[in-house]
Amino acid sequence: MLSSLIRALRAAGAAALCLAAASAAQADNYPSRNITLVLPFAAGSGTDTTTRLISQHLSQALGVGIVIENKAGANGMIAATFVARAAPDGYTLLVTTNTTHSANPYLLKSLTYDPVKDFTPIARTGDLPFMLVVHPEVPAKTVGELVAYGKANPGKLSYASGSSSAIVSGATFAHNAGLDLLHVPYKSSPPALNDVMGGRVSMMFVDILTGLPHVNGNALRALAVTTKDRSPLVPNLPSMQEAGVPDFDISSWQGYFGPAGMPKEIVTRLNTEIRKIVEKPEIKAQLATLGMDAFSGTPEQLGTFVNEQLVLWEKLITNAKIEKQ
Repeated sequence: MLSSLIRALRAAGAAALCLAAASAAQADNYPSRNITLVLPFAAGSGTDTTTRLISQHLSQALGVGIVIENKAGANGMIAATFVARAAPDGYTLLVTTNTTHSANPYLLKSLTYDPVKDFTPIARTGDLPFMLVVHPEVPAKTVGELVAYGKANPGKLSYASGSSSAIVSGATFAHNAGLDLLHVPYKSSPPALNDVMGGRVSMMFVDILTGLPHVNGNALRALAVTTKDRSPLVPNLPSMQEAGVPDFDISSWQGYFGPAGMPKEIVTRLNTEIRKIVEKPEIKAQLATLGMDAFSGTPEQLGTFVNEQLVLWEKLITNAKIEKQ
């Protein structure tokens, strides 16, 4: 009996060694084919545009093609679930934001993934500040005027959303300013913004990259940024707090994740290359023109940050009295 046990232990040990060797060989040869970056938002969104710029340099660094796959819908749940269920081999990655990894657990009644347990953190790439924009026919050139108009005309103003940042920003604005606003949700920011420009919706909180060209073209009017302080990207705009809305500080972050269980060697390789790209002064400058404050860190730092953000977004959503959908 003892000899049988010893043989079983030896077999198990040999199997473990084979598995480790196979994993190491896979990591040594990585990457050997195209990598797919899955995005939870539509083409033309802030996350999409900045990811396409970073992916060009990542493709050159890794020596393989990078395929961008936009899977918008269900507040990012479709894309996140797709990657969570993919093989953890480094060839299917998620480029996402606080929508899937901070807010959804507190916005959605039924979630088909766990933002911590189902993913491997790889690298943070920066923040995408948001701003409040209104249709030019809305009779308000400041946040104060918008609040006064909204209070004088309860139920007349509406806000569009294409991400969790937009949902929470709109609800926080309504709650903190004491306004009755109609929420009109969309799958992603570009179609939501189209309806604001078309006058079908009054206003929207949108990332600076997506909204600024339309502000510069006079199709929209920008009133404020959502961060606590003014953004160097649009220094002429006050913050929501500066404009008179108390306790308002909301920003969208961006990061790269893989399915849970990715080999450490592959995670390290991806993190190293992404950090090199994001931290290059010329690329940081390019991303700044796209409305992104670019910076990075270690996989461990991203994992810690996600846990901290889950606490923060639960508080934001609770304070704004947003019910799960």
